[in-house]
This record gives sequence, structure tokens and C-alpha cells, in this order.
Amino acid sequence: MNTWNRFRELSRFERGVALEAAVVMSANWVGLRLAGFRRWKAVLEMLGHPAASSGGGQDPLEAAQEIARMQRAAARHLFFRANCLEQSLALLWLLRTRGIEGKLRIGARKEAGRFEAHAWVEQNGIVLNDAGESHRHFVPFDGPLGSMEAQTP
Repeated sequence: MNTWNRFRELSRFERGVALEAAVVMSANWVGLRLAGFRRWKAVLEMLGHPAASSGGGQDPLEAAQEIARMQRAAARHLFFRANCLEQSLALLWLLRTRGIEGKLRIGARKEAGRFEAHAWVEQNGIVLNDAGESHRHFVPFDGPLGSMEAQTP
């Protein structure tokens, strides 16, 4: 079955999340390169107004996991390879605009003499977008750079 047929079989909600994820990841790709992390993060926080509630009566963790699943699917079909920061900022945006809490985590490690960094999103300590659990190999930063929360008002 081709990609378009699978996309058409998704629910309206899933298609909406996938399309929004693709747009936001593309914007993140451009925004991070033009404005840098701090400025782009501020833009996302200013533009991403939290929704009043997560809606639908669905458990927030289940809703967050479903949104993360659709975001990952969208990332696989972009015209570019979105890195972990671009994907995590998109997921945080998707959660925030639906009134679901999430926390951006950024960690670092030194591997074979090279400094490496990784980003992921958590909800109540549960990682939403790192199925391979590579985040476990990174020491998370605490503070303004390594932590960005999507909270409801």
C-alpha cells in the first residue's frame, strides 16, 4: 500500500496532526538556521497559544503518545531529514496547542572524543518521541536551555 493510501485511511484528527507536524518541522528547520535556538524557541512560545484543554476526554498521556506517533510518521515522509531538535520542538508545539503538557529535554555526551547532543520530549517523566531510548545515553541539562515546557494556562 502506498503512502497516500495509508494517509487517506487515517482519521481526520490523525491527518490533521500529521500535516501540522510536517509544516512545523519545516518551519523549525528554517527557523533554527535563521534565528538560532533561543530566538526560535521564543517565537514558538509566542505563537503557540495553549488550548484550553486536551479535548475529547482522552487520557493526556494517550493523546500525547498518539500525537507523537503521527509526528514521527510525518517526519519519515518529509523532503528533508528532520533532526531530533526539529522533531522535538514540533512535538512540543503540537502538544501545547492541544493543551497537553510536555517538556523539552536536551542532553549531551562525549563519544569517541566528540561532543554530541540529543533532544526529546517527556510528559511526567515518560519519553514520548524516542522509541529507541537513545536519550538514556545523554545527560540532560537542567535550566533554560535544556528545559522548555508546554503547559496549559
